[in-house]
Amino acid sequence: MKKDNCPYCQQGEFLAKFGVLAFETETSEVIVFKDQANKGRCIVAYKADHVAEIKDLSDEERNKFMKDVADVAKAIDKAYHPYRINYGAFGDTLGHLHFHIVPKYEGGDSFGGMFVMNHGAENYASEAEINEVIANLKKYYKA
Repeated sequence: MKKDNCPYCQQGEFLAKFGVLAFETETSEVIVFKDQANKGRCIVAYKADHVAEIKDLSDEERNKFMKDVADVAKAIDKAYHPYRINYGAFGDTLGHLHFHIVPKYEGGDSFGGMFVMNHGAENYASEAEINEVIANLKKYYKA
């Protein structure tokens, strides 16, 4: 069941506040995070229903979702060659299963520590920059 107050369930303006839908897989929505302090940063959100926890998925659903997370990380790695990739699965207030996939670059933003959740709208990438990230994700994504 979709939830009314969830940006991942409802899309539209709610999601547009922080991200842009890049593409969908059978299991997930891949969303480019507007804050691109870490070039290539995106979110992989579970799409079938409003599921809060990975533990609530069947083994098959979990495996498909985590494959999407890994495949998106591989696409980021091929496109941008980060030093490492960080993964964040937070949901204290939002409560929809999603992973932040955050490439980290040596000497770059928050290298050596926890990534900054959101630097604020004044630091959002331009539409052209977001479209470039989307194009690169699609180019290198292999399901």
